[in-house]
Amino acid sequence: MYESYESPFQSRYASQEMQFLFSPHKKFSTWRKLWIALAECQNELGLPVSQEQIDEMRSHVEDVDFEVAAAKEAEVRHDVMAHVYAFGLQCPKAKPIIHLGATSCYVGDNTDLIIMYEALLLLRAKILNVIQALSDFAFQYKDTPTLGFTHFQPAQLTTVGKRATLWIQDLVLDLDEIDGLIKNRKLLGSKGTTGTQASFLELFDGDHDKVKRLDQGIAEKLGYPAVFPVSGQTYPRKIDSRILSALSSIGQSAHKFSNDIRLLQHLKEIEEPFEANQIGSSAMAYKRNPMRTERMAALSRYLMIDALNPSITAASQWFERTLDDSANKRISIPEAFLSADAVLTLYLNVASGLVVYPKVIEQHIRKELPFMATENILMDAVLKGGDRQELHERIRLHSMEAARIVKEDGQENDLMSRILSDPLFLLTGQDLEDLLDPVRFVGRAPEQTEDYLNDIALHVLKGNEDLLGMTAEIHV
Repeated sequence: MYESYESPFQSRYASQEMQFLFSPHKKFSTWRKLWIALAECQNELGLPVSQEQIDEMRSHVEDVDFEVAAAKEAEVRHDVMAHVYAFGLQCPKAKPIIHLGATSCYVGDNTDLIIMYEALLLLRAKILNVIQALSDFAFQYKDTPTLGFTHFQPAQLTTVGKRATLWIQDLVLDLDEIDGLIKNRKLLGSKGTTGTQASFLELFDGDHDKVKRLDQGIAEKLGYPAVFPVSGQTYPRKIDSRILSALSSIGQSAHKFSNDIRLLQHLKEIEEPFEANQIGSSAMAYKRNPMRTERMAALSRYLMIDALNPSITAASQWFERTLDDSANKRISIPEAFLSADAVLTLYLNVASGLVVYPKVIEQHIRKELPFMATENILMDAVLKGGDRQELHERIRLHSMEAARIVKEDGQENDLMSRILSDPLFLLTGQDLEDLLDPVRFVGRAPEQTEDYLNDIALHVLKGNEDLLGMTAEIHV
């Protein structure tokens, strides 16, 4: 057990639900469901396939004999024929008609599509739960002023809740991508070795209508609305690229959130969850390292890079089929879903347990707000009878000196006391206190937050209540 490689996705990161979707059992039992759907359609369209044969196949969908299949594959070097053989041993009556007229991609490609779309549904549910957690957070802190940053330099104030809507909006865009993929999902169907359906046309004695009905009927039996109207031997490999692009987009959203939280944790304004017995550093016992969001960034980076694999594969296919996609797909597709799953688990865990320190946030505002308030101070002093140009120059000089002592001497920002003691401004201490109320500097952030949550976020969640309520525990 400890002497061979084990994927970290299996032991540390990905959920059991996602791991099951890419398990051998899921793959090969789906192959059997596809062989049954093929047989059912062939029976309905008049080929010599009996209900008894179909029932026999259906009774052995789940009990795949992996050892027999592995032994046969070692002999014939062909995974599909090995599993046809293993299925045939369990279904002696159906053995003559299993895989009738089909090529390997009939089970391989249709199964790949089915698994990917089921995996997208799992990711979709996790995205919705993250949106729910962030929406609760945004509602709670929609009125809490905080420093906004551009270039990681203090800028106009925003609110803690408004910033969270930016994270939510990224996830809503990701959800739109996934919903579009699911809405337009298609199977390969039954297209044959070069996509011409020649073998099926032969089976049906040249009846084109029955070949078309077989193609569509298989999709319907598997719960899919359509098949690709044309193909080579495989479904278009651009589908893999499109799907992993959507997964890459999830990684981009999560990485952005991860960056923001790690920067805020450095500022001691907001922290990711930190458990009572958690160790932040093996050397520095006092540290509370942002381990979860760092892991989010690491896995998101892997996910974004992994999305290059299907793009290059799609671009490099030859004519109707080359097999240089197979080994790459076996690794890149499952690992993209496993990493996206792990990233969203971390995202939900962190978003559900964010810790906010309002006093630190207020302290940072107080240090920067005097500089930001100078325009308001200037206008108020002018209204009290001052000269705008003269006041502007005095504020400039006071600001420069206040900034100098902050940067060079490490002293507190004393700009307000300088202005208060300058008789040119005609302002009282209460005037300045009123002018420095942070709420005056957040613009429409509270209203924007409330509008976005009510009009967009809650609208997205509405109708998906049955998918909400997930909790996310991380393994290590």
